[in-house]
Amino acid sequence: MTYIVLKIDVDTLRGTCEGVPNLIKMLRNAGATFLFSLGKDHTGWALRRIFRPGFLRKVSRTSVLKHYGLKTLAYGVLLPGPDIGACAAEQMRATRNAGFEVGIHTWDHVYWQDNVRTREREWTIAQMAQSQARFIEIFGNAACTHGAAGWQMNNYAFHQLDAWGIRYASDGRGYGPYRPTINGFPLTHVQLPTTLPTLDEVLRLDGLNVDNVADYLLSLTRYSSIDHVFTLHAELEGQKLAPVLERLLAGWRAQGHALVSMADYYSTLHLDSLPLHPIVWGKVPGRSGELIIQPN
Repeated sequence: MTYIVLKIDVDTLRGTCEGVPNLIKMLRNAGATFLFSLGKDHTGWALRRIFRPGFLRKVSRTSVLKHYGLKTLAYGVLLPGPDIGACAAEQMRATRNAGFEVGIHTWDHVYWQDNVRTREREWTIAQMAQSQARFIEIFGNAACTHGAAGWQMNNYAFHQLDAWGIRYASDGRGYGPYRPTINGFPLTHVQLPTTLPTLDEVLRLDGLNVDNVADYLLSLTRYSSIDHVFTLHAELEGQKLAPVLERLLAGWRAQGHALVSMADYYSTLHLDSLPLHPIVWGKVPGRSGELIIQPN
């Protein structure tokens, strides 16, 4: 049996309050992992990326205003950023109570994504400590998994996952499970990188639109004998792109893939045979900037 791991990034207050409940209903017969942003919603700060190569192309392709809403895009710019964990703790607990795995995405999504690569250990650990403390406050226990905002990390962050006792995380892009190494030394946790392109990366590329993008993604898995990790977003597939996700779920089931959480998938791995790979940065088609990637 092959697996499609459903990894759900929840970036915003709106995504938590509106997108997550929709996804819970859609995924009742599937496994999935919800990764929450737990601190302030400063989505509006992302507009500072306007001069980054590729950013404007991505914004125009995915209709950011339509999917995120004017109010969310004003957080941190025209409106104060609301505290997601304080405002939406009940919705987060409802996700776990519905039987889904929950984990940490970040404390402040935009702040982490735009800064972590070059920041020092103290900054990194402080950001992660806030997210873990809030997670414990909401759920009553420490998080068992992590998925970095924007697939952005640094060496201190990877080491902190080990310090937390995290066994598996999904912090980068790649083609299969591996154990990361830093300066030649292997870490104890396993990385489950995102293997498939995300909807916002492929929409409106080469004629792809909401009517045919599901067919394109299904073509990547139709004859695949390997497992995949698909990252979706509560703000997209949980709202206006929900019909696309429904077609994907039906298509993957028809292809014979099992739809599982990160925890489910990790339990199937032969840990002793996983490859070791150093932490590497690189580009992914359809996404601006560099991300953590798995080297070939």
